[in-house]
Amino acid sequence: MFTSPNGSAPEAGNDQSQKDKPTNGSQGASDTAEHTCTNLSTSLNPHSRRKRIVVGITGATGAILGIKILIALRRLNIESHLIISKWAEATIKYETDYSPKNVRALADYTHSINDMAAPVSSGSFKTDGMIVVPCSMKTLSAISSGYCDDLISRTADVMLKERRKLVLVARETPLSDIHLRNMLSVTQSGAIIFPPVPAYYIKAASIEGLTDQTVGRVLDLFDLDTDDFERWEGWKRAT
Repeated sequence: MFTSPNGSAPEAGNDQSQKDKPTNGSQGASDTAEHTCTNLSTSLNPHSRRKRIVVGITGATGAILGIKILIALRRLNIESHLIISKWAEATIKYETDYSPKNVRALADYTHSINDMAAPVSSGSFKTDGMIVVPCSMKTLSAISSGYCDDLISRTADVMLKERRKLVLVARETPLSDIHLRNMLSVTQSGAIIFPPVPAYYIKAASIEGLTDQTVGRVLDLFDLDTDDFERWEGWKRAT
């Protein structure tokens, strides 16, 4: 499924119903709707489009990180393409106050995890990278082995083969030798492993502060500055 961008009307022939459209003005995300690509030929021109990042949310704990990434991308005017796994939907409902529908409404485009014909599944669809956040060990294993059994692993595989930036916010502890070998394998293939390790030096007053710091550091890798977390500037707190 490929939904229409914010503020644009569906193409002629697109049977997306009114019930698929969220009430907050963003596009909807019906798992049964056919994907429709609007102005694809124009979007493929890197000089005529916004920066474009794919976000994959898997079932590992830490769903709020993916949600905060989407919020930051919207604020930075970055075109976001979202893929949510089945277990990510369950984790979102369990760990946060968001519903999967609310999360999808944060993205410019959403794609069904099962839609292997989505635009992001092809290297000819230009993107500026992908963030899998959080990244489960199952998804890491699939990416490491090139086993593209869903749209998240397929899109990650596209990033590697096209030499585009792929950041995996791997969420697991402790790590087995299998996990470590998979991390080494994808790193050698060009991916970046980013464990969401708390930065205690900022002395955050809340979990939200630690989350914002992690989100900011992830987006730093794409040369995007959220400007809403404290950066290390030396031992100023100790003097």
